[in-house]
Amino acid sequence: MAKVLFLLMTGKEAPERAYLSLMTVSRQIKSNRYEDAKVLLYGPSEEFVANLEGEGKAAFNEIVNSGALDSACVFVAKKFDVELKLKSMNVSLLPFGKRLAYFVNNGYEVITF
Repeated sequence: MAKVLFLLMTGKEAPERAYLSLMTVSRQIKSNRYEDAKVLLYGPSEEFVANLEGEGKAAFNEIVNSGALDSACVFVAKKFDVELKLKSMNVSLLPFGKRLAYFVNNGYEVITF
């Protein structure tokens, strides 16, 4: 089985795509289809997630509760002024480049939404 890193980057500029990415990722993780699955938030996805409601929020909470969410970029969270919202949602804020390099260097296949 493979190790995958879901890199979520889509936000309010394409809300249907962002919503579908959350639904897809939560279902993939729930189904245990990979040896290990992790999720990074970057860019517009951070603002999108910080303002989620309804089914999208439920899917995101499933990702968080499964332990698959690694982090969101601390610098982007500050730029979009969603740092406190994300922290209240149990999202770790870390340097994106460092986390991405960690997963790539440890053999994770990167799937970008």
